[in-house]
Amino acid sequence: MAVANGPRDRPRVALTFHLGPHEAGQDLSLARQLLADAARLSAPITVFAVGQWLDEHHDLVPVILAGGNELANHTYTHPTLTALPADRVATEIINCRDVLARLAPTQGRYFRPSGTSTATPLILTEAGAAGYRTVVDFDVDPLDYTSPGADTVVARVRAGARPGSIVSMHFGYPGTVTAFPRIVANLHTAGLTPIPVHDLLA
Repeated sequence: MAVANGPRDRPRVALTFHLGPHEAGQDLSLARQLLADAARLSAPITVFAVGQWLDEHHDLVPVILAGGNELANHTYTHPTLTALPADRVATEIINCRDVLARLAPTQGRYFRPSGTSTATPLILTEAGAAGYRTVVDFDVDPLDYTSPGADTVVARVRAGARPGSIVSMHFGYPGTVTAFPRIVANLHTAGLTPIPVHDLLA
């Protein structure tokens, strides 16, 4: 099944981040800064990682997990999954699953497709066959990958976030990294606590 949010009757929100190659490339210093801020602010995040990229930068795995964050599957090479046939969708999901199983055996509970904001029936079928009962979509998208500036990212998350929300953001964008502490502060002001997806859906 696909979920776009958690229970609406609990004051909790999941901040999720895509990690891997995308339009902006991937600046490791930005990734480390975001992870440091998440740890400093006691705001654990769920990291949907691109498997091939994570395998090449596996030294980042202990840094991610040290802060109480969660690692999940965001395909192996980050294609537009909706444009692929079933066998290639399966390969993308399985290859990333296997990387996570090797690098972080206790992680990898969830899958999020790449190149689409919602999981199609085909994606859900292949994810289920690969062992993912839950595909994680989202209900708040500040479009941070368009680099609208930190103020806009902050405002969009503040406007959209409510109890149970799953927010989708990205490593690798300076505006997102700058916005993150303010996003967390705004959530606290609104009485919302950031937690990993696993805790949100528990």
